[in-house]
Amino acid sequence: MVYSMTAFSRCELSTDQGNLAWEIRSVNHRYLEPSLRMPEAFRELEGPLRERLRKEFARGKLECTLRFNPADQSVDSLKLNQPLVSQLLAAARQVSQQLDNPAPINPLEVLAWPGVMGGAQDHQAEMTAQANKLFEQAVAELKTQRAREGAELKKLLEERLEAISERVETLREMMPSLLAAHRQKLIDRFNEARLELDGTRVEQELVLLAQKIDVAEELDRLDTHVTETRHVLGGKAAMGRRLDFLMQEFNREANTLGSKAIDSRSTQAAVDLKVYIEQMREQVQNIE
Repeated sequence: MVYSMTAFSRCELSTDQGNLAWEIRSVNHRYLEPSLRMPEAFRELEGPLRERLRKEFARGKLECTLRFNPADQSVDSLKLNQPLVSQLLAAARQVSQQLDNPAPINPLEVLAWPGVMGGAQDHQAEMTAQANKLFEQAVAELKTQRAREGAELKKLLEERLEAISERVETLREMMPSLLAAHRQKLIDRFNEARLELDGTRVEQELVLLAQKIDVAEELDRLDTHVTETRHVLGGKAAMGRRLDFLMQEFNREANTLGSKAIDSRSTQAAVDLKVYIEQMREQVQNIE
């Protein structure tokens, strides 16, 4: 399946504690480059989320943003865990009795003890789990968008490949008549110069001309590149780099055809090929 690197997804979830929203923007990039922005309270998710992105995507610049708007009722007053405070104070007095000059108990240190203070933080673990689940949905939506865009790119590429195949076949059929026309042109030039025709010399010149303008090898390679490109487009793995390489090979053959063109028809065919190849190259830049 062909995946585009250009896509956008947004998933939102409303809870009693507030509103969570993930936005993921994806654009083309030579490698995979994820970036995550989220509130500090959710920072523990960064490592697992990066790992998930590496498993799901091969290329592209991914900008992932988590927004959290707490509900008014979630910002409530702090709650004191009185049973835990009583246990801490009892333990502190027991230790103080064994010291010669015990320091007074610092209330702030007691408040800082894990679990003493409650409130909005009581729900943080639940909110973190929901943010993680919501991220999974955003990633799935992004993949769907990339696949939908990729299907359109594949269609455009297949149309250009078909056009290239048609031009290659036209050139292949055209070559015998082009060679015959140049043979006659060479004979006419001899006649115009009123030179005595040497059949052997004419044939030698024609052989040299045929070798110079022979494009059978280039046409065969273009057919091979078309077949290989279609094979890559039908695969399941990431294909962007492979397609980019094939576009370079296409362009090399088109340049050679242009240099061997001997009349306006073959020149125009070479120009058409370069146009189709450039159109494909531009689209391939967005394929994962």
